[in-house]
Amino acid sequence: MAIHTLRSTLYGACFAARRSRLAIAAALVCASTGAATAAQNADAFFGGSGLLVVSRSVYDNMSSNVTAGMALPPNCNSAQASCPTGGAPTDGTYPAVWNNVLYDPSFGITSRIFLDTITPGGQVVHTLEVPNSLHAGHDHDQLVTSFSSKSELGLNLSSDGRYLTFMGYVAPVNTIDVSNSNTPGAIDPTNPDGQAFYRAVARVDAEGHFSFTETNAYSGNNGRSALLNNGNGNGEGNGFYFTVGNAGNGSNPQPAGVILGAGAQFIEATHQHEAQQTPGTPTPLASFSVTELGAKADKVGKDDNYRGLTVFNNVVYFTKGSGSNGVNTVYFVDTTGKACPSGGVGVPVAGAKLPANPLAYDASTLTTSGLPSNVCVLAGFPATPNKTATTLSYPFGLWFADANTLYVADEGDGYSGGTDLYTHAAQQTSAGLQKWVYNAGTKSWKLAYTLQNGLNLGTSYTVAGYPLGTNSATNLPWSPATDGLRNITGHVEQDGTVTIWAITSTVSGNGDQGADPNRLVAVRDVLRNSTASGAANERFVTLRNAGFGEVLRGVSLAPGGQFGKWF
Repeated sequence: MAIHTLRSTLYGACFAARRSRLAIAAALVCASTGAATAAQNADAFFGGSGLLVVSRSVYDNMSSNVTAGMALPPNCNSAQASCPTGGAPTDGTYPAVWNNVLYDPSFGITSRIFLDTITPGGQVVHTLEVPNSLHAGHDHDQLVTSFSSKSELGLNLSSDGRYLTFMGYVAPVNTIDVSNSNTPGAIDPTNPDGQAFYRAVARVDAEGHFSFTETNAYSGNNGRSALLNNGNGNGEGNGFYFTVGNAGNGSNPQPAGVILGAGAQFIEATHQHEAQQTPGTPTPLASFSVTELGAKADKVGKDDNYRGLTVFNNVVYFTKGSGSNGVNTVYFVDTTGKACPSGGVGVPVAGAKLPANPLAYDASTLTTSGLPSNVCVLAGFPATPNKTATTLSYPFGLWFADANTLYVADEGDGYSGGTDLYTHAAQQTSAGLQKWVYNAGTKSWKLAYTLQNGLNLGTSYTVAGYPLGTNSATNLPWSPATDGLRNITGHVEQDGTVTIWAITSTVSGNGDQGADPNRLVAVRDVLRNSTASGAANERFVTLRNAGFGEVLRGVSLAPGGQFGKWF
C-alpha cells in the first residue's frame, strides 16, 4: 500500500468521518483496521507510516532469581559504602519480589525488552524481542532493561524518521541490581552496588535490524531516553545521540566520571558489535544549576536528573520530574548563549542550531563546581527549586504539536504514605496531560488545561493473577490505580484535532510501584482550543492493559513512515 494511500486510510476517511471528540474509541478502531491491513502487506517489520511502537518488558518470574536472606546489593563493600544489614526478605516470585526494595534501595532485576508494533487503536501487529542473553546463537550483542525501573525505555524517532532509539543495560537477563551499578569507566567506590555494567543506546530500523552503542554515562543510575541525529538522512557517518538520564548512587563528592555522565549526554553512534567497543569518558551535552536561578548550589550533578526528551525546531528539550534537587520543570539547551542571559529562564533564540559537540568544561573545578550551565528553564514553566517550592509538578514525556502548542505528561507524585493512597491520587490537579500554549507577546508559555477525564486517577483496578487484599510489607492494598502519565507521542490530524497516545503511571501498595501492570491510553484534543471549558468533553480511552508481570514503558510513531521526521 502506498504511503499516501495509507495516510488517507488512517487519518482521512476514518477520522474525518468521526470528528466528534466523544468518538475517539470508534475512530481509533477504524484506523486500526486500515493499519493492520497495511502492516500485513508491508515489507518493513514495523509497517511504516500509520503505526505505533510500544516498548514493553516482562519479568522472568522465577523464585530462584532471589534467595530469601541473601545479602544485597551484590559486592557491597561495607568498608567503603553503606551496606544494608540483614538479608533479602523475599525470593524472586512476582510481585512480592519487589518488597526487597524496602531492604535494598538499589533493588532491581534485569528483564527482556519487547517492541510491539500496534495500530492506532492498540491492536498488536508484530512483536520484536530485543537481543538478550537468553537468545541461543545470537551474535552476543544484547540489551536489557531493569524491572521495575519505571523511567526507562522511552522511545524516539531519529532526525530522518528511519530509526527508533532507546536505552538499556549490557547485562544478562535476571541480573540483580544492575540499574544502580557503576559503569566500568566511572567507578564510584562509595556506591553500595559493587558491580559494573555498561549502559547502551539501541538503534533499530524499520526492518528490525539492531545496533548498540555502549557508554560509561549514567554510572550509579540509568539512561532513560535517546534521540539519534543522523543528519536528516544525508549519510554522513553514523550520527550521534542526545540522551537523558541520571547518575550517582554514592556519597558526596562524586567522582568526575559520575558528574560527567549525568543528565544530558552527547554520544557518538557506532555500528561495531559490543565486544569491539571500548567506551571512553562520558561526554556531556548540557547541564543546569539552580544557581542560575539565584539559589544555593545543590549536590554537584543532581540538578541534571532528566527524564523526557524531544527535539523541535532544532532545539533539544527535556524534563525533570523527580529528586529533591533542582527544579521539576521543562528545559531546553541553549546553543547561542543568548536565550537566558540572566535568571536562567527564557525561550530559544530564533534560528538556533542543534548542538554539534559535547559541552566544554574545566576539569580542575569539575568535582567542586560541576559543569558550566548551558540550559534554560522554558519560560512559563515552574522555576522554583524543589527545596523551596510549595507545590511540585512531575513532568515526564513531552511532545510539540506545533510551534505554539506543547503537550506535557505529568506522572503524579507517586504517593504511598498511607491508607489515603487512592484518594490522594484522585485529588491531584496537575497529573495527566497538560496542554501549554505559547504567547508570542510575553514570550512565555501558559498552561491552558490538564486532561484527566477517563484516566480514573486513584481508581483501583484488577489484574488477572495479581494478589488481592493487602501487601503485608507495606500494609497497603496490592491493587494498582492510575496516578498520571509518563511517555507520550502524538499526531496532528487533517481535521484540526490532535491524537495523543500515552503510557500511564501507577500507585499501589507494592514495594515498588514501577512493577505494577499499567496501561496504554489515548485522547483526542482540538488543536486550536485553549480553554478548559472547550475541552470538557475530551476523554481518554484505554487501548491496552499490561498483564501479570508485564509493564509498558514508551510509545512512538513507527520508524520508516513519512510522519516521523523532526519538524
